[in-house]
Amino acid sequence: MLLGASPDLRQQLGQTPRLWPRTDGRDSPIIGVVLTGGDIDAIAGLLVLRERHPFTVYAPAAVLEILADNDVFKVLDPGIVRMHPIEPGVAVACGGGMTLTLLPLPGKVPLYRETPGATEAEIGSAYAAMVRTEDKCVVFAPGCAVIDDAVLARLSEADVLFFDGTLFTDDEMIRAGLGTKTGTRMGHSPVGGPNGTLVRLANLPARRILLHINNTNPIWLNDSPERRQVEDAGFEVAFDGMEVPL
Repeated sequence: MLLGASPDLRQQLGQTPRLWPRTDGRDSPIIGVVLTGGDIDAIAGLLVLRERHPFTVYAPAAVLEILADNDVFKVLDPGIVRMHPIEPGVAVACGGGMTLTLLPLPGKVPLYRETPGATEAEIGSAYAAMVRTEDKCVVFAPGCAVIDDAVLARLSEADVLFFDGTLFTDDEMIRAGLGTKTGTRMGHSPVGGPNGTLVRLANLPARRILLHINNTNPIWLNDSPERRQVEDAGFEVAFDGMEVPL
């Protein structure tokens, strides 16, 4: 089961032997893909999975509508690729003895669906994917605009939490001269600061791992003060090839 389908999915597959074909023909052990939003970095990797092997795409109805509205995604043969709409908050069986529940989070509409010239974030839906086995719970939340009390309650059951680590400070990209938008404007709560991830998620019992990290974020640097702050707070930084036993 894949959580998200990022544009670098082909590279990820090539580096992960467990996801290689198991036979000489066209084959993949991937039985499903969970989409938690409609941003390009969440759906573009689906185009890599067009080699005519069966799997199911699990997503909110609004995200499936985005795929249906764009003809390029018709390369996923509807005869073998099943689109399964998921009602938020409702657990569904997704194979391998797992259940999937989509948890609503504060978010925004995808960039390409914003009103032209919009200066404020246009409110939209984001989701976390909660995957349960018989005795473990993993939550994948790559985008969250605000960590309010409702979000904390939804994340509280996780044994392992993968959470939005896009920017360390809200104005990071502006200060780096690489953009004009804050993290909040883009639908991402900052990692640092008085209302940031490190503070707001401090009391969750889960193993907490930051992912979806922008290349401006100094936590990529092992010797940066920001990386030490993250580690001192009990968080981890995800990396390519990371394995998390349950």
